[in-house]
Order: sequence, then structure tokens, then C-alpha cells
Amino acid sequence: QVRLVESGGGLVQAGGSLRLSCAASGRTASSVTMGWFRQAPGKEREFVGQISWSTSRSNYADWVKGRFTISRVSALNTVYLQMTAMQPEDTGVYYCASRLGFSTNWSTWGQGTQVTVSS
Repeated sequence: QVRLVESGGGLVQAGGSLRLSCAASGRTASSVTMGWFRQAPGKEREFVGQISWSTSRSNYADWVKGRFTISRVSALNTVYLQMTAMQPEDTGVYYCASRLGFSTNWSTWGQGTQVTVSS
């Protein structure tokens, strides 16, 4: 059973940067894909981006527009979400999740970490 724990959330001013971490514990597979999602107040959860654990290739939602970068450190079993040029609309709870192989089912989720961007 894989467990995901996010950290690094907090308060940041508009234009600032923040890096979130997602530590994975338990049995992990090399074919896993790790993703980041966010949920703003009163809105549905939306996809931010994802990274292949084996190839380290990543892709992002169109609205990211180069502001966010996902990376991973295999030795630490950790995935990162580096956010820059943040805006108040980036406020929300950020979640990491994992899926196996070519599955579209994000089967494991972290508890989320709150990010607040002040104007």
C-alpha cells in the first residue's frame, strides 16, 4: 500500500514562489506516474501536471503556462511541485496522487496541503 504525504504549503505573496513536496512510502512501482492536482475554494479539483517515475517526463495543464515545474528525486521517493509567479487564483489545497502504468485511475491520494497567495 503506497502512502503519499504532501508538505510545503503556506502563505506566499503574489509574484512569489513555493515548492511543495510529496513523499511516497510503502511499495512503489517503477511504472507509476505521479500527479499534482489542486482545488480552489468552491471549485472542483483540477489537474496541474504529472511526471513519469521511470522516465521523469512531465506534462502540465495548459493554464500552467511554464510557471510550475514537477520533478522527482528517486532516492528520496519524493516528487516536487515548484511554483513561481504565483497569483491569488493559485490559492487552494494541493494534492499529489499516483496511478499505475497506463491506467487513468488516480488510485492513491495524499491528504493535501494548503497554499494561500495574498495579493
